[in-house]
Amino acid sequence: MELYPVNLKLAGRRCAVIGGGAVAERKVKSLITAGAQVTVFSPVLTPGLSQLQENGRLAWVARVYQAGDLHNFFLVFCATNEPAANRQAAKDAQAAGALVNVADAPELSDFYVPAHIVRGDLLLTISTGGGSPALARRLREEIAARYGPEYGHYLALIAKLRPELKGRLATTKEREKFWRETIDLEALDLLKQGKFNEAEERIRHAACCTGPES
Repeated sequence: MELYPVNLKLAGRRCAVIGGGAVAERKVKSLITAGAQVTVFSPVLTPGLSQLQENGRLAWVARVYQAGDLHNFFLVFCATNEPAANRQAAKDAQAAGALVNVADAPELSDFYVPAHIVRGDLLLTISTGGGSPALARRLREEIAARYGPEYGHYLALIAKLRPELKGRLATTKEREKFWRETIDLEALDLLKQGKFNEAEERIRHAACCTGPES
């Protein structure tokens, strides 16, 4: 079955995690990073989750999941070490209208969480459709080595300069040509060396040379 790729905005959205172990902790941390409002259902928490709860970063229901708990949640992650409990929670959550991810049963999941690399606002994702998390991790390591922090710096610089350069490059064709040609090894190498001002000037110079008078 072909999957539909999408990046979700979770800021302020209610998300639930069933379980309080290491897998649950990974899910919770990613959700919090995305700005979600997280509720954890579990009798016990890892030290990391306990710290987040003490700091007010998540809500904790200190008991096992019960039927009726999962109304009004957008995403639900079933991450206990009991497959039967995960399956029942998934069924209840889907009946309540939530999208569900089941840690030990990808065939029951509505979505998968891809392995990913973050470079500032640049997000690179790798998914195997739940078929091989190990392969996804391997590919993530290889891609992370190839695309370093300089790509995030490049994206931030482009966002900064875009309004200025849009005025210099009047037509859509000129802008498309410029953005294609500006992503070169020299600009990225300057950013990799921490030479941000030089990289910025290079991009500005490229814009001058790309316009109708060049």
